[in-house]
Amino acid sequence: MSSEIITARRVTKRFGALTAVDNVDYTLREHEVAGIIGSNGAGKTTFFNLLTGYFLPDEGTILHKGEDVTRMTPQQRVARGLMRTFQLTSTFDNLSVVDNLVLAFFRAHRNEEKIRAILDTFELEPVRERLVKNLSLGEKRRLEIAMAVLVEPEVLLLDEPLAGLAESEVRGVLDVLRRHIGRQTILIVEHKISHVKDFVERLTVMHEGRIIADGGYEECLRHPEVRRSYWQIDTPAPGEEAR
Repeated sequence: MSSEIITARRVTKRFGALTAVDNVDYTLREHEVAGIIGSNGAGKTTFFNLLTGYFLPDEGTILHKGEDVTRMTPQQRVARGLMRTFQLTSTFDNLSVVDNLVLAFFRAHRNEEKIRAILDTFELEPVRERLVKNLSLGEKRRLEIAMAVLVEPEVLLLDEPLAGLAESEVRGVLDVLRRHIGRQTILIVEHKISHVKDFVERLTVMHEGRIIADGGYEECLRHPEVRRSYWQIDTPAPGEEAR
């Protein structure tokens, strides 16, 4: 079995009287492609913020390769190879595509060949000189992910990268991400289960701050609690007897 990259142990986060993440245990393994889904308010984004250091847990521990990173800043986690993209794109809109990539890569490598390869991989070569503010949302999302991939992180953490995209743009973003399967550990947080069903190897479903299912896509889809909480279906799954 591959080694553990990120481990959360009994992690809890409260906002006043609201418990957004409730005593969650979670493990992400090397080169795994995993997804976390849930309806609005399920706690998935808060949990993601705990993993990436933007929130600190009220209780519990977060480990990276066995080392306690619970109190580390997001910048310290990036330095350890944990690179996050945001639901709202964080590019420089008044610079060109290629200039955004140069800035993202400058500190790490200063290697123009790598930038040219990334432009090709993420299908950004035709728009390389275009100002980012003039890109479509799908092109901008591909650029943001390319900027994260460019610094060769050990773990790529994707916060709803498909939000707001048309179906054709969703396919484009997933196509470029698939090229990195096996090269990096990928964790994607998504609202729509249909978007990630053919991409992730393992799915985790959250509801009201807790993990209610974890496993393969079909396994999670059939889970009674997922059917009740995520789909609002209070009927037996196939093969179950009605009660």
